[in-house]
Amino acid sequence: MLTLCRASGFISTDSEDRHTLTQLAREHLVKESPWFLGPYYAPIQDSPIVQDYLQVLRTGKPANWQAQEEGADWHESMHSEEFAEGFTALMNCRGLALGQALAKSLAPLLGDRTRVLDIGGGSGIYTSTLVAAHPLLSGVVVEQTPVDAIARKEIARHGLEENIEIVTADMFLDPWPEDADILLLSNLLHDWDFPEVRVLLEKSADALHPEGLLVIHEAFLHDDKTGPLPVAEYSALLMSMTQGKCYTPAEYGSILSELGFQVGPYQETIADRGFMTAVRK
Repeated sequence: MLTLCRASGFISTDSEDRHTLTQLAREHLVKESPWFLGPYYAPIQDSPIVQDYLQVLRTGKPANWQAQEEGADWHESMHSEEFAEGFTALMNCRGLALGQALAKSLAPLLGDRTRVLDIGGGSGIYTSTLVAAHPLLSGVVVEQTPVDAIARKEIARHGLEENIEIVTADMFLDPWPEDADILLLSNLLHDWDFPEVRVLLEKSADALHPEGLLVIHEAFLHDDKTGPLPVAEYSALLMSMTQGKCYTPAEYGSILSELGFQVGPYQETIADRGFMTAVRK
């Protein structure tokens, strides 16, 4: 929320992590100002979405999916076959464009690597676009039930079932395959809090052999957490329905350096997305 406020121009943060209202905030968010906008937002203060955000801020736990009265949070909902199918289709149609942009941008970095391990890969769309763009690649997608079955159908629909294997597993509890030299974490880490992010990066280090390439494909915040505004808004949305938020390249990079990776720069692709790479040493 502080990142969103910074990106919106409402607060500034100094080198000692002290937060100050900007002139814009003093004009529109302070009750004593003649330009105060509080009354404009008063009618929605009791709406389910606003109340869910308050619940998240007070408890540190995600709210119900899309503020439904009897809904579970996103993590619990993904165990429902009906919900998983709808949500995976949503991610799949977006991933078709994002995946092609990623595949094109990654081309110069792949070298002679040939096998992709896609953790929490959903429908497998990102591995599918990589394999379709680079015929020397094959892949394996790790997903839990019931998403694993959805991935199998989607990969078969693209005619790639001979090139991409599906492994049914809990990415936190079960061992990962260790026969890949490219490990892809695409739109995954932002669903989890920092301790879980560290666990996933540690398991990535264990799964990759020396000179293996780790690819983190995400919506990234600036290292100083001043934006971009669309990503800050997306991060607040993630906060409300998952256990995570968006992170910075520096936050990932600090863990990866500890784990023995040589960390590469962040590169933008499309639609406020980008990726960073790291090579296992």
